[in-house]
This record gives sequence, C-alpha cells and structure tokens, in this order.
Amino acid sequence: MSVMMEHGLERKFCQLEANVELVGEAGIEGYASRFGEVDQGGDLVAAGAYGASLARLASCGRAVKMLWQHDPTQPIGIWDEVREDARGLYVKGRLLTEVARAREAATLLAAGAIDGLSIGYRTVRAHKNEDGRRVLAEIDLWEVSLVTFPMLPTARVGAKAETPPATDGALWHELAEVVTDARRRLACTD
Repeated sequence: MSVMMEHGLERKFCQLEANVELVGEAGIEGYASRFGEVDQGGDLVAAGAYGASLARLASCGRAVKMLWQHDPTQPIGIWDEVREDARGLYVKGRLLTEVARAREAATLLAAGAIDGLSIGYRTVRAHKNEDGRRVLAEIDLWEVSLVTFPMLPTARVGAKAETPPATDGALWHELAEVVTDARRRLACTD
C-alpha cells in the first residue's frame, strides 16, 4: 500500500510477509526498489525514475536518509551508496551501532526477524499503463527505511557481519545462516 504522508510524502510498505535474504549484520545492502515489478499497491517504478532526484541531492551535497520504519525521528545509519542500475534502486550502507535503535536493527537483521527495505518519496511524474497500473516515471526520493513489511516483496536487504553481536554472537550468526540457507532452498522449489 502507498500511504500519503504530510507534505505529500509517500511511502511504500505492506502488511504481508516478505521473503528477504539475510547475509549478515552491520554493513547492509540490497534493492529498495525494483524497476518494472508490480508492488502490493499495484504500482510499478519505471527505469530511470530516481535519476533526477539522486542528481539533485548530489548537487546540493545531501544524501538519502536511512530510517527505522519510516520514522523521521529515528535515523539508524548512513547510506554510503544509492544508485540506479539495470535492476532498480541499489543501496549500500552501514548501521551506526552507537545508536541504540541501530544496534536493535542489527540484532533483528542477524536473527532474520526483519529484512525489508522501503522508500519514502514524492511522486513527480506518473502515468497509467495499458493495464491501468500507475507507473512512477519520476520520483523525488527522501529516504530508504529498514522495515518489517516492504510494499515490494523483492525489496530486500542483506547484511554483512564485521563483528559478531555482543551476546553470544557466534550462535546467532550460525542460526541466521541456517535460516538463510533454508529460505534459499525453499525459494528454489517454488
């Protein structure tokens, strides 16, 4: 579902389980948006939709924010890389573990309890395609959040552990790897 926020800011999320691959914890990367894929709200994003927004942000020396569950009062990290490629909007960043919520997010990522990415944006240009779906042709991107339920099920985050978690990290990391392997095998049988 796309939710309109104050000042016309939209965000994409859904209340359905998302199958997201986990690869670790601390440094994170994944696709916050995929081009041409229909999300749970029936929208799809056109290739190149983020280009103008990313260029504007760069020219102003600003960056896309990393938030927790779209909450502007809870920044949890830094996106070191946000770019479009042939597949969609790729993001790579790091959780700031000096922030309590970021430490919690790292723990949840490692355990596989959270694994979604979601965008907060304003629609600049959109049109309807032949199927009547809204095609987002140009997006003003504000933030990419770690979320429980992404609107686009393939908006996935992976994490790469640099150090094990403080509480019995080896056990949690091993458990996360088992869960990740099981998800991969199940995905291959569908």
